[in-house]
Parts: sequence; structure tokens; C-alpha cells
Amino acid sequence: MGLGTKNRQNQTAEICKQHLREKHTDKLLLVEEFIVETEGVGKNQDVTSWGRFTNVKNKTDEMLECLDTAFDKWLNP
Repeated sequence: MGLGTKNRQNQTAEICKQHLREKHTDKLLLVEEFIVETEGVGKNQDVTSWGRFTNVKNKTDEMLECLDTAFDKWLNP
């Protein structure tokens, strides 16, 4: 895996986490729990897991819409 790919994966992860934290300021503890469930912690941390919210077009707005849908489903199973 090239450096560019790793940078894109990290950037995707940061965009997703920032979006959730800014959009759901009233639910920050739940947001943090969702983040941990999504990417793990410590040795099990995997930022590539945020890639499931992206698509072939790689459009940020579509990615964030998919992320919001997943978070809402996670909140209300």
C-alpha cells in the first residue's frame, strides 16, 4: 500500500470523525462510542474501516450522508 493510499485513508477517517463531532455536539459521548466501535482502539485500531462509507465516486457529501445514515441506524437499531 502506497503512502498516498494511507494518507487518503487517514484523511477519510478524520473527515468522518470531525463531521460526527460537529453535527452531533449534543451526543458527543455516543459519537465517541461509535468512533471506537468503527475503528477500534490501541493495537486493534484500523482507520481503513471508515472506507466503508465511501463510494467509487469518492464524493465527500455522499460519504457523509452514508455516515449519517449509519450513525442514525446505530443510535436507533
